[in-house]
Amino acid sequence: MRTVLLNLFLLISSFCFAQQSDLQLKNVSDTILNSKRVLKISEPFDGIKTMQMLFPGKLFNLPDHNTFINWGCKTCKPAPFIDVNGVEGDQLFPYKEGVATRLLANIDYSDSKENKFKLLFFNHSEGDEDGLQTGRFFGGLLGVAKFAKNGAIWEMRSFQPAVAAFGAFSQAPKPKLVEIGEDQYAFTLLHVNGGAGGPFEGWLYLVAGFEGKYQPILEVPYYQLTNVASTNWSSSYSVVNDTTKKHFRDIIIKTKGSFNKTAKAEDEFEVDFPKEIAGMAKTKKQFDFEIERRFSFKGKFYKMIGEPIVKFSNVK
Repeated sequence: MRTVLLNLFLLISSFCFAQQSDLQLKNVSDTILNSKRVLKISEPFDGIKTMQMLFPGKLFNLPDHNTFINWGCKTCKPAPFIDVNGVEGDQLFPYKEGVATRLLANIDYSDSKENKFKLLFFNHSEGDEDGLQTGRFFGGLLGVAKFAKNGAIWEMRSFQPAVAAFGAFSQAPKPKLVEIGEDQYAFTLLHVNGGAGGPFEGWLYLVAGFEGKYQPILEVPYYQLTNVASTNWSSSYSVVNDTTKKHFRDIIIKTKGSFNKTAKAEDEFEVDFPKEIAGMAKTKKQFDFEIERRFSFKGKFYKMIGEPIVKFSNVK
C-alpha cells in the first residue's frame, strides 16, 4: 500500500512540476524593446502570431480565452511608466518577476486616401505560473504597434512596447479609435476603478501619437460613476467638426446622471461629486442633471475651456 501511495505521490508531484515548468518564463533579448524594429507580416494577418514575433516568449492557451505569452528579459533595463491609478506609483517595465503579454485589441482603419492601417494593442502584467492577473489598484500596462498595408504585406510603422497603465487587476480597458483631426487618429480608454463595495469611478483618457510617441493627452474626471445607490452618471464624447483646425480638434464631453437623497442611507462610502452638482446634492432631495464640458488642445495637453453648461430637471 505504501508503495502505491508513494508512486501516486511521485506521479502527482511530477505532473505539478511539469505544469509549473511549462509556465516558466522564457528569457528573451533586450532587442525586443527596440522601437525601431522592422517587421513585415504577410496576409492573412494574425494578431496572436504577430504578438509572438514581437514578444517571443512561451505562448499558453488556458481556459476562458486566457491566452498569453510569458517572457522575461535579464538584460533589459526597466524604465518607469505611469499607472493612472496612482496608488502603487510608476510601473517598472519589464517587470523583475517577468511579463505576461496578452493581445488586447486589433483595430483596422483607413484614411481619406484609402491607405489601410492596423493598430495592435497589448496588455502587460506581471508574469506568473497560473495566468492570473491580480492587484486591485494595479493597471494593465498598454503597448501598441502600428502597421500599414503595402500590397499583400503589412509593414510595422511604429512600435511602442509600453505607453502607460490603465484599468484594474492588471487589465487595461479595450481602446476605441477616434478621429481627432484630418487623417489624425487617436484612441480612448475608459479607466474604471474603486474599492470593494464602494463607488466605481470612471475617467476617460485620450492617447495619441505626439512628439514621436503615443502618450495620454486628455484626462477627463467624473466621466462615469456606478455602484452607488443614491447617484450615478455616465458620459459620452464627440469631436467638434471644425475645419479651421486640421489637427487636435476640440472635444465635447456630455455627462448625464441623477441623485436621490433618500437612497443615500444605503451608500457605504461618501461620493466625490463634480463641483457643478455638489451644492445641489446638499440642499435638494432629488434631481437629474446634465453637464457639458469642452476641451481644447493647449500646447501638449487638452484643457477644459470656458465654464461647463449645467442643466437640472426633476428637482425636488
